[in-house]
Amino acid sequence: MASPGIAKAASPTILVLGDSLSAEYGLKRGSGWVALLDQRLVQTKTAATVVNASISGDTTSGGRSRLPALLTQHKPQIVVIELGGNDALRGLPLTMTRDNLVAMAQAAKAAGAKLLIAGMQLPPNYGRKYGDEFAGLFASVAKSEGASLVPFLLKGVADAPQADTLFQPDRIHPVAAAHPTILDNVWPVLKPLLR
Repeated sequence: MASPGIAKAASPTILVLGDSLSAEYGLKRGSGWVALLDQRLVQTKTAATVVNASISGDTTSGGRSRLPALLTQHKPQIVVIELGGNDALRGLPLTMTRDNLVAMAQAAKAAGAKLLIAGMQLPPNYGRKYGDEFAGLFASVAKSEGASLVPFLLKGVADAPQADTLFQPDRIHPVAAAHPTILDNVWPVLKPLLR
């Protein structure tokens, strides 16, 4: 009965708790950044299992309510939280988003997992003050909770010169061609956590 525990210790589980940006919304299965992460782990001969628990449309409240059961079920060594974009799109209070991120961070740490928070930014039409505060809350939660941070998940995509070509017609969800860039934003921050 000891072998599953040994295998578990040798191969960490990475739990990705995200929204449509991680759930391959509008994409062919296997072309999103989380699936590409799985492929990169194989290519780099990094022993780890990826569990994608992302749901399109999810908010930090949804993630907060789902996380305890996911921690119990998968016992991850690393938790990636990619949530908050839908909170902002719905105009939810930033204090609520912050409280939910903190609660998820604390739950992950209490379960013994390392934590990576993927930051998000808003288009300028949401107003500069709200946009700046929103972008800043990911860094402040990562700092206060001792988490690793990807400052802007869509860096090189949303701020690229021809950004419109990297998004689906809804201008919210990146096309498959943008997902390698998203993975390249996550990988350098995630890789040290795998040691």
